[in-house]
Amino acid sequence: MSDDFITIVAIVSLMIWIAVSKEAVKPSKEINWRKMITLLSAGSLSALIITISLVQSLPS
Repeated sequence: MSDDFITIVAIVSLMIWIAVSKEAVKPSKEINWRKMITLLSAGSLSALIITISLVQSLPS
């Protein structure tokens, strides 16, 4: 994967995790659970993409 793509994924991932943390600090009754599950899924997927690309770029 290209470095530009990974950079964009990393920036988007950062924004997703910031949104997750903002949602997580709300009181339990005010949390939009559908939004939280969606953000957690997207954040996990983006972290997985970044991790795989970093592992692939390691010298063998």
